[in-house]
Amino acid sequence: MPNKISVMLVDDHSLVRRGFRRILEDEPDITIAGEASDGEEAVRLAGELQPQVIVMDCALPGISGLQATRKILEKSPAACILMLSMHPEETLVRQALEAGARGYILKNAMDLDLGAAVRKVAAGETVLDPQLAQAENLKGERDYGLTPRELEILQFIVDGKSNKEIAAQLDLSVNTVAVHRANIMDALGIHKTAELVVYAIRNGLVSIP
Repeated sequence: MPNKISVMLVDDHSLVRRGFRRILEDEPDITIAGEASDGEEAVRLAGELQPQVIVMDCALPGISGLQATRKILEKSPAACILMLSMHPEETLVRQALEAGARGYILKNAMDLDLGAAVRKVAAGETVLDPQLAQAENLKGERDYGLTPRELEILQFIVDGKSNKEIAAQLDLSVNTVAVHRANIMDALGIHKTAELVVYAIRNGLVSIP
């Protein structure tokens, strides 16, 4: 078939890429141009392969799917990026669309029709997962139980500040900051700072410069 839609798959899990590849290889009008396992590789390969559609995982090691999307579109503004995510948070959806993604669908959707989504973004349409409309209704409840002070401290943690630096900035004791940090991790069910940073960014709890 002439003029097949060329697709690049970006996901850090090879099994996920393989699954998506199998789904799309069954589509007569779609061809797989290549695969990338992280954001940096995605940016490089997008420049080399010039795929029409890029199926981009939102959460990637190194630079995130959002950052990779911005970088790819700077060099290849015609690329159509379809964001895949496990997270239905409205903030993330908005960030993805602001970064230039043409669509946002949930990886765990039972009725995920990847071929149809690829065709739609290739045709210039915006594709949003049907579940997202329901998710938006919940956004008023999504404060994650964190107080304004904890959100403020979370922002400093994401910015790479130590407890001592945060304490000096907010005129608190180091011990108080440590307690706040522990409370934040407890509230979110996270035990490592690196995971906390990723979670906070993914779920729109902090602003990214």
